[in-house]
Amino acid sequence: MVEKKWKDFEMIKLKIGDKAPDFELLDQENKKIKLSDFKGKKIILYFYPRDDTPGCTIEACSFRDNIKKLKDKNIEVIGISNDNQISHEKFSKKFSLSFKLLCDTDKKISKAYGVYEKKNFMGRKYMGITRSTFIIDENGKIQKIFYKVSPGKHINEIFEVIM
Repeated sequence: MVEKKWKDFEMIKLKIGDKAPDFELLDQENKKIKLSDFKGKKIILYFYPRDDTPGCTIEACSFRDNIKKLKDKNIEVIGISNDNQISHEKFSKKFSLSFKLLCDTDKKISKAYGVYEKKNFMGRKYMGITRSTFIIDENGKIQKIFYKVSPGKHINEIFEVIM
């Protein structure tokens, strides 16, 4: 049965220039957030595997530490994982994150963006989010895609694109 699941899994791959799939998800404050709410702003939409894990913390804190530079350029940061609102709230408070963390508990949005995929860690195969970032322009079109990013170096890659 597991073999069939892996074999039948079809990956969606978005491309630069595609319209970013809209969504409505709850954030860490239990408020409904839509991507379309940010029309007219550039968005850094990043998908990460799990709250309060080493790589995800490094990535979130690098966004936090650079949020003023990003906001000065009219850029909003939005993080998405499959964690729930309580987990996001704790993670956000613990690290003083000043941007939205959205709950994709049913994995619908991670699948729509093509970042929920088969992973292999220490011989264990499972489905999960591959750390990925989409830069979305003011009109809702995908401007740049980063797959399998390195948390420590990623903010510099983003600045190279947006500067």
